[in-house]
Amino acid sequence: MNLIKIDNLQIEELNMYVACNEKELLHYNAPKDYGIFIAESPKVIDRALDVGYEPISLLVETRQIEGEAKSVIERLGDIPIYTADFDVLTGITGFELTRGALCAMRRKKLPTVDEICEGASRIVVLDGVVNPTNVGAIIRSAAALGIDSVLLTPDCANPLYRRAIRVSMGTVFQIGWSIFDYSYYNDKYIDFDTTDTKPKLCKPKEDNMYKSGYINKLKKIGFTTVAMALKDNSIGIDDKCLYGADRLAIVMGTEGEGLSDEVIKACDYTAMIPMSHGVDSLNVAAASAVIFWELGKRI
Repeated sequence: MNLIKIDNLQIEELNMYVACNEKELLHYNAPKDYGIFIAESPKVIDRALDVGYEPISLLVETRQIEGEAKSVIERLGDIPIYTADFDVLTGITGFELTRGALCAMRRKKLPTVDEICEGASRIVVLDGVVNPTNVGAIIRSAAALGIDSVLLTPDCANPLYRRAIRVSMGTVFQIGWSIFDYSYYNDKYIDFDTTDTKPKLCKPKEDNMYKSGYINKLKKIGFTTVAMALKDNSIGIDDKCLYGADRLAIVMGTEGEGLSDEVIKACDYTAMIPMSHGVDSLNVAAASAVIFWELGKRI
């Protein structure tokens, strides 16, 4: 065990825990690597290790070395394990250490959209869901309730943001997911190069995925698409045309604005959850659990 006792957090090796925001972690050591993320709690760290994510270092509360973090530490080899008492660790601004352990880990190259969709019969697409809590909760519901994989537009919160991982309870490591390569913002096509901190403007191409373009991509590979939206022409989520679809892509938008009219129009169907007592909608994460329970079924 490469145990390093610390009495403060002002050392360079801990900058990734203390000084880096999520976007900086996403582009950490780019373009050589794909960035890093922080996994929190022994259970979540275990799940990341199970699927081959490479640990860089561990920051652990001293009393947890022989406590809940013990089994994780035994899996980490000779990476640095920084340890301090609780009062030292609380010196990180906004730091709430869950079950005494944080692990910095290297991201992997994302699979392509085609790879994620291969063999999948039920997928969910998140369009502009910017709250990492919602992203994590939706992914947890997807993994639990019959959804095969998750796709995100580039303006979504990244599933490997620390809060998204924590809310998902590590299920981001148990279900396949990827991010569409292109989107359309501010009336310009933007190339979202994940190795670059600044998206590059590029000329439109015939196969660019812009606004609703990703819907056409999904249709071409055989998915029936359904937009979840509060529209007069919406069908129920128990409609047989959805329940019986061989391959179904469920498209969900962000809180408040929801999906754009263009995306809704491009989808094969628009559906909604029936409401009562004058309630017009649910939080997107809560709605996802209801939708996945119903549409995750196969006949």
